[in-house]
Amino acid sequence: MPDPTPLMPALTGSFSSPAGGNPTGAMAEAAYAHHGILGRYVNCDVLPERLADAVRGAVAMGWIGFNLSLPNKQAVIELLDGLAPSAALIGAVNCVQVTNSGLIGHNTDGQGFVQALRVRQDPHGARVVLFGAGGAARAIAVELALAGAASLTIVNRHVERAEEIARIVRDNSRTDAMAVAWDGPFALAADTDVVVNATSIGLAPDVEARVDLVAASILPSMLVCDVIPNPPDTVLLREARAQHAATLDGRSMLVNQAAINVALWLGLDPDRAVMRTALDVAIGDWRHPTS
Repeated sequence: MPDPTPLMPALTGSFSSPAGGNPTGAMAEAAYAHHGILGRYVNCDVLPERLADAVRGAVAMGWIGFNLSLPNKQAVIELLDGLAPSAALIGAVNCVQVTNSGLIGHNTDGQGFVQALRVRQDPHGARVVLFGAGGAARAIAVELALAGAASLTIVNRHVERAEEIARIVRDNSRTDAMAVAWDGPFALAADTDVVVNATSIGLAPDVEARVDLVAASILPSMLVCDVIPNPPDTVLLREARAQHAATLDGRSMLVNQAAINVALWLGLDPDRAVMRTALDVAIGDWRHPTS
């Protein structure tokens, strides 16, 4: 005889548009299965004008948390009851906890990067050059500053956007931050510890696009990081290895970001190796996309 009161699954998901191709669900459900959790993750195509309805629906259905991606990371803030400190500084939310105290917004983008970085190098005291001034760059800059980076040089074609991030960092941390106009090949200072591409340069299908920097200025003492998850081995990382520098690929950030989401929702530290395998399967090789 069937159990008349079967266990209800832990419901999670994402609100974005377009919603297709988001690999976070594959990672989350792999973690749920590995840890014996009855859980589901549902990608939902939601535009900002329907976001309030979606959030109310998730709460009504007993969801324990959800992610936000474009174009909803800012729009969701007015629907929340509180923000984690870094999310407030970043001004964007990509992960919401449904708690007894209400809806709490977090930004795990930069946290995922810093967790991945810590495996290779302590960010405390590091001198960082960050390319880009979009949402990913902003989140990474804030989290690096909170982690104690000594300095941040933010390089962007629209220098005023870089200066906005630098000002947030200077006003809220002890990290020295400056903006630099990206108006030609950028030469890295010899004392740079960490280089981060936080732009979309090199993202599939434009996989041969390269970050406009002087490759010869990459030194073996540097750690070169790319946020691009597909393909994981970008032109930048190949150039860095040719200069005998260490590298960190974008899938590492994505896995850690998803792991932090799961930890916030369920209070457990999920197996990142399991999640990385699920991510690799979900994204696959850009030349041979999965159906």
